[in-house]
Amino acid sequence: MITRTTTRIAAYVLLVLAGVIGGGGLLAFMLFLFAGSFNLVDLRLGEFPALLLNALLCLAFFIQHSSMARQSFYQRSERFLPAHFGGAVYAVASGVVVLALVVFWQESAYRLLAPQGFVRWIFRAILVLAFAGVAWTIWTLGLFTNFRLRSTVAELRSTEPQAASLITYGPYRWVRHPLYLSALLMIWSYPDLTLDRLLLNVSFTVWVIAATRLEERKLVATFGEEYRNYQLKVPMLIPWPLASGRHGEIRVKVVDNSG
Repeated sequence: MITRTTTRIAAYVLLVLAGVIGGGGLLAFMLFLFAGSFNLVDLRLGEFPALLLNALLCLAFFIQHSSMARQSFYQRSERFLPAHFGGAVYAVASGVVVLALVVFWQESAYRLLAPQGFVRWIFRAILVLAFAGVAWTIWTLGLFTNFRLRSTVAELRSTEPQAASLITYGPYRWVRHPLYLSALLMIWSYPDLTLDRLLLNVSFTVWVIAATRLEERKLVATFGEEYRNYQLKVPMLIPWPLASGRHGEIRVKVVDNSG
């Protein structure tokens, strides 16, 4: 028989794993984007097999993030796990797939672009700004919301999880999806463009745009006219001048399927 004590212990374990694996995976991926491939595991593959492996690693990342972010995943997981475990499981799984990508990524010998001097420093500056954008967004939304851990933390505190709400301040004053914008800047601002890096950049760009579109449709379906008004006043991904001055204290509640 599963007791409440057992459930709480499991929740603590999942919370720690989410922080270590999920948070560690995010940091490792950001370092990967900053420094390039670490070449941790050289499988000595030919150019085409190496690119195919890299494509499969990207595909695994996309499938995990997209499928486990859906409401249907949390509904199915509740057949086997307590409802408040879903977000923590998502964070752990996300850390595992991104760490696998970083560890097994195979670098190509073909270098397409390698700017030097002032141009290289411009690329580096954009990358640092993108990292700052990620930190700003996480600070704005809250750490537990970003890692889908609100319901787990609420359970451990014996409180009801509060519905997350997004106020149009901070990065959300300029774009509706600052994390996606930061991700695009991070992947394209690495100055040395090798063949494997081009594969990463193109595939992640397609996925980010598709994910943004799907999320927009979900938010419109959930919040209707309220979110449509927000769409009219704040751009989706590319900030433009005076965007912050066209709206006041519009509040848009954001559903966190993981709780």
